[in-house]
Amino acid sequence: MKLNKSLFALIALLGISVSTFAQSEDDAIKETINNYLDGGAVGDTARLNRAFFPYANLRNLSKEGKVSEMPVKKFIAAVPAGGAKWTSKIVNYSYAGTAATAVTEEELPTFKFVDFLNLLKINGEWKIVSRVYSRVEKNVAVASSSPSGGGFSTASSVAPAKGNAAAKKPAPKPKPSDDGWK
Repeated sequence: MKLNKSLFALIALLGISVSTFAQSEDDAIKETINNYLDGGAVGDTARLNRAFFPYANLRNLSKEGKVSEMPVKKFIAAVPAGGAKWTSKIVNYSYAGTAATAVTEEELPTFKFVDFLNLLKINGEWKIVSRVYSRVEKNVAVASSSPSGGGFSTASSVAPAKGNAAAKKPAPKPKPSDDGWK
């Protein structure tokens, strides 16, 4: 009986420490993301520098449809002194080990940015190593998929394609190619 009580106490203690570790990781990831969001909103370059890895890059598609890349140092230098004056939120985030990903929205008066952030835990600190973003209309919602949720869902205002989808033949499957994992 004494062994059962000791075993129960040990399991409870381990459960508390795992929960505390997970909570501290959640807090650390959210702090990094909020350093970016809040720092950008008010023009606090110290917070922006705390959020980003020094060699991080920001990418999006230009109006011409080409990939545009900006080093984070150039981005931070371009932030207006009073900030971007956006309202922002963390849509979601997830992590495993030393890698994390997050989706954020920054809303301005006439449009919003949707960011897909990749983070790494470097020397014990979470840092944003890349930002891939899109400038969209304010009413466009983030589309997401969830294996447990039954697939793809979206609340965007994109209209479905016209025509009889059932009459169309499915596109041929692409041929396998060298993906570099050999």
